[in-house]
Amino acid sequence: MSDDPRRRVLVEAHGDDLAGAERFFGSGYGEVGGLRFVETRDPFHWRHTTRGDGELTLRTTHFSGEVTGTIQPRGERIVQWIGRGSAHMDIGRDEVTPEIGQPMPFPWGRPFSFRVTDVEQNLLHLSDRVLDEVASEREDAYPGSVRFDHTAVIDDEGRARFNSALRRIAQTYLDDSSDDAVRAETARYAARVLLDTFPHTSRRLPDEVLAPRNVSLRQAVEYVHGRAHEPITPSGVAKHAGLTPRGLQQAFSRHLDTTPSEYLRAVRLDRVREELVEGSPETVTVAEVAKRWAFAHLGRFSASYVQRFDEYPRETLNRT
Repeated sequence: MSDDPRRRVLVEAHGDDLAGAERFFGSGYGEVGGLRFVETRDPFHWRHTTRGDGELTLRTTHFSGEVTGTIQPRGERIVQWIGRGSAHMDIGRDEVTPEIGQPMPFPWGRPFSFRVTDVEQNLLHLSDRVLDEVASEREDAYPGSVRFDHTAVIDDEGRARFNSALRRIAQTYLDDSSDDAVRAETARYAARVLLDTFPHTSRRLPDEVLAPRNVSLRQAVEYVHGRAHEPITPSGVAKHAGLTPRGLQQAFSRHLDTTPSEYLRAVRLDRVREELVEGSPETVTVAEVAKRWAFAHLGRFSASYVQRFDEYPRETLNRT
């Protein structure tokens, strides 16, 4: 998603050559090893539209042909429902073959393989930031901790509610005259719809952080979890929470028995471990994951990982 939440997005593209499709779709979904496009019975062609902004986009892609690949979207949650054709998602793991019109969230936080054939694919992309914000308000959830069950089958009643909500979302996001405030609230509404529609798990913030008197500490903790992949610093965290660096240090020491720097490092290590547990040596490397979570020095990272988890990161990855 865009760094500017209010930047309008409009993309319309089409083509009939395999190389053109590879160029167009080759960088939009966190590909792991690239995408493969092949003809089926009819001559290959594709058509794609995207409408939205930096928080939410609605997308439709038509493929006459077969597309396979392994992807790991980042910074957003994606829900798919197909209008025709066939889709096989999370191949080789928790494989799902959704029915026509059945909404399904993409797996998140790890690579997954897919195959779609002669498909009309409809997608809703929602920024992680919006989902995290709403999940925090509704469930006191840590940012980045929501995990949707992509294998769950939504019943007819749930599907009808989702489709009704989708029409409301589309009414705003397909209207070029809708203002930014309406779009922002509609994106938050979309987050509520996803949380209501799809079974999911999340991790709850500690009671000490949730206490009303510790609102600044909660802001700091949520900022760390939401931005751990960025080059943030304790002073930046303090500024975001409206505290002095010393005040932040005291709050973390008093309520979490740690320092802001140690807490940030622990969050990053936990995120690395989550990716290594969910990944496989065929799709990820330790170095790639460590770099993604802001560990620049592999030697120091490995030592910290062993200290926290009592095993080397490569052992975690190879075991899974």
